[in-house]
Amino acid sequence: MKIIPGGRKRNWLARFGVFLTTVALIAGMAGCGPDIPPCPTPLPSQNLEIRDWYDLAAVSSNLSGNHTLVNDLDSTTPGYEELAGPRANQGKGWEPIGTFIPMCSYAGSTGTFDGQGHEIRDFYINRPEEAYVGLFGVLDGESDGEGVIKDIGVADVTVIGKISVGGLVGRNIRGTVSNSYAIGNVSGDSSVGALVGYNQGPVGNCYAGGNVVAGGVVGSVAAVVGGFGVGGLIGLSEEGTVDNCSFTGSVTSYLSCAEGWDFLAGVGGLVGVNYETVSNCYSNANVTGEYGVGGLVGRNLFFGTISNSYFTGSVTGDSPIGGLVGSNMGSTVGNSYYNYDHVLINGEHVITVGALFGEDFDQWLANDRFLDVNERLSKEGAYYVIDNVSDFKQLLAFGQDATLKFRLIDDLDLGYEANLYIPYLAGEFDGNGHKILNLRLNSNFASPLGLFGYLPSGGKVTRLGVENVNITGGSGVGGLVGDTNEGTVSHCHSTGSVTGQDGVGGLVGSTNFGTVSDCYSSGSATGNSSVGGLVGGNGGTVDSSYSASSVTGKDGVGGLVGSHGQGIVTNCYSIGSVTGDSDVGGLVGANYGLGTVRNSYSTGSVTGDECVGGLVGSNIDRGTVNNSYSAGRVTGHSSVGGLIGKKGGDGTVSNSFWDVQTSGQGRSAGGTGKTTAEMKGLATFSGAGWNIIAVALNENNAAYFWNIVNAVTYPFLSWQPV
Repeated sequence: MKIIPGGRKRNWLARFGVFLTTVALIAGMAGCGPDIPPCPTPLPSQNLEIRDWYDLAAVSSNLSGNHTLVNDLDSTTPGYEELAGPRANQGKGWEPIGTFIPMCSYAGSTGTFDGQGHEIRDFYINRPEEAYVGLFGVLDGESDGEGVIKDIGVADVTVIGKISVGGLVGRNIRGTVSNSYAIGNVSGDSSVGALVGYNQGPVGNCYAGGNVVAGGVVGSVAAVVGGFGVGGLIGLSEEGTVDNCSFTGSVTSYLSCAEGWDFLAGVGGLVGVNYETVSNCYSNANVTGEYGVGGLVGRNLFFGTISNSYFTGSVTGDSPIGGLVGSNMGSTVGNSYYNYDHVLINGEHVITVGALFGEDFDQWLANDRFLDVNERLSKEGAYYVIDNVSDFKQLLAFGQDATLKFRLIDDLDLGYEANLYIPYLAGEFDGNGHKILNLRLNSNFASPLGLFGYLPSGGKVTRLGVENVNITGGSGVGGLVGDTNEGTVSHCHSTGSVTGQDGVGGLVGSTNFGTVSDCYSSGSATGNSSVGGLVGGNGGTVDSSYSASSVTGKDGVGGLVGSHGQGIVTNCYSIGSVTGDSDVGGLVGANYGLGTVRNSYSTGSVTGDECVGGLVGSNIDRGTVNNSYSAGRVTGHSSVGGLIGKKGGDGTVSNSFWDVQTSGQGRSAGGTGKTTAEMKGLATFSGAGWNIIAVALNENNAAYFWNIVNAVTYPFLSWQPV
């Protein structure tokens, strides 16, 4: 799993996609085709009463007017053959109302279009190389005017476009769509939805049905690189709210993802990619895709919120995939579920975010989307008590509530509950010093994966041990927590085997802006990239923790942390062996993006091919290492160092050392080499300004960061047991 340092930059991501779209449109006109036309001069608009297709086409010349539809339009209405039928406009069909003119501005509908409950049927659009395609190409609520479409239905439509394609609206720029629906077949490359393709405004009390296909018709995968998604109702919802809406039908995407852009793709039964709010909605759909496939929302990103919503249907695709949401990155899910006993994910009943057992789901739905925790669990003080496995299962129903606190009052054995885990924990779980034993999880597509799959901001797990775990998954795989965003894990430990692909850690798979403190792991962590004994990919704080796990991977492999960016590793150590290909370190595999390593050490053996270091494999992009050391054996082929394998991009190392004898390395891309005797001498470290004091054997002095038994031991952290 790639750590996205800047996870708060949701608008940048979406707007960068808009930038790519604009550049593509301009590039297609500059140097390769006709000159860019001059910007149009706005004309006064009339308020029209729409009775036929001629009247509807006239809206394009009256974008700021307030128009009303006074009757249904269909294939029998005057003007259909020349304006809206399959032979209209040289086979392109209907010309969308409003568009985008490069170097000028959006020329969208800025007034009000009131359908008055009428329906527009049978229109045909075949513009596979065009952007902003729909009955309305662009609805503009940002310019002067209101930008409102309301009380209208479009039915039996065929719409084919390229970018920002919707049955009713191709792109909504802070306009309002309400009390409307779309039924038909809509296809395109990216930002594709039956109702709205690319949405930046409120959409409420709407529904859609029919087939939505992205990529299958036009066959291009280039637009996926732009990062937009495909959804039953809305393809990409960047800033607008989606409330009290639904979709029934099928959603299919055949788009594959270009390397480095896969986190922007998404296929959802209601919304493909969501950055804002989806509430009081549902989808009953068959959703099929390749990446980021969710029953309701494909990708819920960067403060996106899903609440009081549900999914029924089936989901098919590759990881990340889920019955409610395919991928939830830095976002919130509340009181939203799917029926575990009915929904099939790749043909199986699988727990992912939002899973609720059938009886509970039926009760929740029948009871106005509410379940009472007080009817299920007893309470002691501020905490609901978990006494047995049945109690633990209740977290599927109540784990999304950030106000709830749970406390374990006995050890639990999950050996007879294969693939039982809690995919989402918004509140607090206090292990109370107890253990959960024999966790068994094996899923190639459920992501993230751990005893607790995902901790959002405010989620907290404390004083809990998970022992003898055996977990195999894809991305974001940890013994205790798969992935956390601004969540907290403290005074916890894990033992056992954890295996995955990206973002694999003995305790936590990945963390963005979260905290892991006073924790340890032992056992093994195995994966491809960002693999660590304690934490796989870290973008937060790891403090006063250690790993004794053996770690094996390919890129970004570390004894404690695999990949470390924009965070802090402090007062930590690792003693397990580390094996990888590149960016392999005894403590941290790759330290980058202002990542800091301080007051830490490693003593385990390190083996790799390139960028191999006793403490850090690669220290680049303003990564910082200070007051740290390593003493393990280091073996590699290129860019190999006793302390640091490779330095670059203003990476700095200060007051740090390595043992030239035990490491077998006389060079390092930073730090100072010392003999074993010097590494066990107080003077080496006190002379470098370390906060260190000599103590007697089997004693420690907590008033200092570091202790050392002079001439006997290497420095050790004062919090370590003696």
